[in-house]
Amino acid sequence: MPAKQCDVKFVANVKVGLSSKVSSSSPDTGPMERDMGTTPRTTRDSLWERLSGAFVKVASAWGSVVIQGINTLGDISLFTWRMLLWMVTAKPRSGTLMPNFYSVGVLSLPVVALTGTFIGMVLALQSYHQFKTMGLESKLGAVITMSLVRELGPVLAATMLAGRVGSAMAAVIGTMRVTEQIDALVAMGANPIHYLVVPRFLACVLLIPALTIMADFMGIVGGYFFSVIVFGIDHAAYLKNSRDFVGGFDFFTGIFKSVFFGAIIAIVSCYRGFHCQAGAEGVGRAATAAFVQSFVMILAVDIVLNMFLDGIYYSLWPTSGSKLL
Repeated sequence: MPAKQCDVKFVANVKVGLSSKVSSSSPDTGPMERDMGTTPRTTRDSLWERLSGAFVKVASAWGSVVIQGINTLGDISLFTWRMLLWMVTAKPRSGTLMPNFYSVGVLSLPVVALTGTFIGMVLALQSYHQFKTMGLESKLGAVITMSLVRELGPVLAATMLAGRVGSAMAAVIGTMRVTEQIDALVAMGANPIHYLVVPRFLACVLLIPALTIMADFMGIVGGYFFSVIVFGIDHAAYLKNSRDFVGGFDFFTGIFKSVFFGAIIAIVSCYRGFHCQAGAEGVGRAATAAFVQSFVMILAVDIVLNMFLDGIYYSLWPTSGSKLL
């Protein structure tokens, strides 16, 4: 081998050895850098990314819920407006009106009456011992009657109506939507809102006051039976306190609120039926949503109406106070 080639190879090997020594002794890969370098910073960055990602997911979920609620509220408002227009522009047929009156009113009387009776008994049972410790057991009739006619009677009737009638409305209309019967009504020239919604709305609004009166009456009877017959409260004192403490405005309050409750049940149930998803599962969800949403809206509207009616009462009779003591 020539001497010149040997010198070139020797110089190349020397350069490679020097570069390997420099790279092995470089401070970039030293133990101090490994101990104080990028590992804690990477951990902090990954933790911050996870927290920020979780916050974004929660905010996105809440935002979608709010947007969906606003869209639903707008759809229900438009649905109600179309129903009211059809109710005043075209008279509903008796063939569609009377069956709904029978289903909403007559068939709901037994369950409302039975439930009202037990509610009155429970009120008497739960209140008697507390009133007896204060020596006010004779005032028990006033408390039971006032609770029933102002609050429990209309709310009880509305709850029973939402559970028995509202769910059935949503299921029937939802089934018609799934099986394309509503589309067939449109093809035949009939408006489905006028044909399906208006009769059910009128039945709920016009007949729930009668159901409320029935719930009030049976609740008062049940409370009287338990108070006078079982606990031995004086008959005359029980009736006198009930008559003196409860006035006509109290009965009007319960009847007035029940009209709004009936409207809520009809609108929400029919809306859920019209916007039912496909399949048997969609019909079941529509029926469940109709009852739950109706009940929640009944309680919310009840608070608002109570504030409004109490304001009217105390503006008309500002000096009236409690007669219980």
